[in-house]
Amino acid sequence: MRELIEDVFIARFNDEALLRMDDAAALEIPPGRIALTTDTYVVTPRFFPGGDIGRLAVAGTVNDVATAGATPLFLTVGFVLEEGLMIEELQRILDSMVAVAAEAGVRIVTGDTKVVERGHGDGIYINTAGVGVVREGVDLSSRYCKPGDVVLLSGTLGDHGIAVMSTREGLSFGTDIVSDAAPLNHLVAATLDAAPDARCFRDPTRGGLASCLNELASASKVSITVVEDDVPVREQVRGACEMLGYDVYQVANEGKMVAVVPADQADAALAAMKSAPYGADAAIIGEVTEGPAGRVYVKTSFGARRIMDMLVGEQLPRIC
Repeated sequence: MRELIEDVFIARFNDEALLRMDDAAALEIPPGRIALTTDTYVVTPRFFPGGDIGRLAVAGTVNDVATAGATPLFLTVGFVLEEGLMIEELQRILDSMVAVAAEAGVRIVTGDTKVVERGHGDGIYINTAGVGVVREGVDLSSRYCKPGDVVLLSGTLGDHGIAVMSTREGLSFGTDIVSDAAPLNHLVAATLDAAPDARCFRDPTRGGLASCLNELASASKVSITVVEDDVPVREQVRGACEMLGYDVYQVANEGKMVAVVPADQADAALAAMKSAPYGADAAIIGEVTEGPAGRVYVKTSFGARRIMDMLVGEQLPRIC
């Protein structure tokens, strides 16, 4: 275990706080409110087009901190490794984590490693915690959406879910579909600069856009209407969903962000998203209305209106 930690983990997570090898990292934190999140990643397969479980873990944790309007600073990582996991695979995952952390500008400062018997861990599970400082004057919450607000989406839907599922099942769609897993803290910061009165940010992970918007509508006691033609979806992803019977609005995403902003700041927010990394396909997709409370609708291409249901159960298990 000592050799594993020193030769594999420490050699890559080369942070000064971690190198002390104390039981806890003592850190200098700027003044302000703290944003804290934790998550556990159990995706299978461990490697998929566009990423791996390591990229997913760091990007997902960074994004959760960013949704609070915070600048992510520190990450902790805990690993549960199954006996028999190849060291080369572990090194590849760790290198991916280091690269994403550097891109996001966060430090991996402490962690833990456990090894379980063969057949009890599916290779690797990763648990994370993220800490950031909320920028002064920012107060974001899913409860703050108001009638007249505008809903923005930072890019195309369904890329991650379909990429993982196609790899897991050995399916080929005649074109490359890659995961969207990416750190979005810089995109959120740019959007906040442009729309300082933003109500909230949410990343549409498990349950996709549908569950995300239903949760916002319920928390704020409002209704949300999405314009189907305005929602960006890659044609190959749309075709895969139609072939497999999935609702693209319910498929998981790991590198997309939903923002709700006042109408008079929507154009500025959209321009900021589009100019930020990973935001080139951003779009205004809908608006917040008065009621009925907790209901989300889709205005279809034919002018009809249907309910956008929240995902019940797990459409694609072990996807993030």
